[in-house]
Amino acid sequence: MEIPSWLLRAQERAAAAVAATTAAIPKEVRAALAWLVEPAAAVALVFTATTAIAQPFYVPSGSMQPTLAIGDLLLVNKWSYGYTKFSIPFVTGQTPAHRFLEHMPKVGDIVVFHVADRPSALVKRVIGLPGDRIQMRTGRLWINGRELPLEAAGYGADEDGFGETAPGNYFKVAKFIETLPDGVRHPVFKKYADAPLDDSGVYLVPPGHVFMMGDNRDDSLDSRVPVDEGGVGFVPVGDLIGRASVIVASVDFTNARGVWEWPVRLRFSRILDVVR
Repeated sequence: MEIPSWLLRAQERAAAAVAATTAAIPKEVRAALAWLVEPAAAVALVFTATTAIAQPFYVPSGSMQPTLAIGDLLLVNKWSYGYTKFSIPFVTGQTPAHRFLEHMPKVGDIVVFHVADRPSALVKRVIGLPGDRIQMRTGRLWINGRELPLEAAGYGADEDGFGETAPGNYFKVAKFIETLPDGVRHPVFKKYADAPLDDSGVYLVPPGHVFMMGDNRDDSLDSRVPVDEGGVGFVPVGDLIGRASVIVASVDFTNARGVWEWPVRLRFSRILDVVR
């Protein structure tokens, strides 16, 4: 295909302008700029990788036990659901109704997200998508009029976090395996036989929102609780930061007396565990 003459002239003029600008720069400055290109490119690559592609997040509470432990360091994929101001740094303004390169999460995904007027992000499991009807009946989860299968799986160790009755202590609690409508199986903890959030009305997930719950069912202020009561309510899709993919490291911070104890409090068995 023949290149139009007007495009050739434009390219020639652009090349001439660049050459003239470069010639005006002293030789020493040009040499310094050439030397800086490689490290600058490396810094730009690292910045992009840690801000727009993936980013680490620390788990501060036990609301996702037994799946996530207090002190887990998660690697969060930011490209999973597309981008908004919460997944791209230094971007401000109102949250748009849709994300750039938007993909809806799947039920069962573990997601890090922003909550209005809170300084740090939270992490929960996606339980409902727009249009889904969610309800709790005697401690059992119902989705769209169907009770989810729940299998007894013995017992697990539930750690109290900062601000709870016995920070750093572990308590024996009942453990179950819950199966979501799409077949995802995941563990849940159930501390009490008759907990305050065991029974609810029907939550109808509105358009552009998701319903989040913690796997530690009696120790999670999630979408079952409105924002003004300390929960997260229905979470706008625009507030999602990304999907938790892997545990990079895990330290039992609650029982560490200081930074010097972190090496001995490292949970080696959790390093590089895939988050499901």
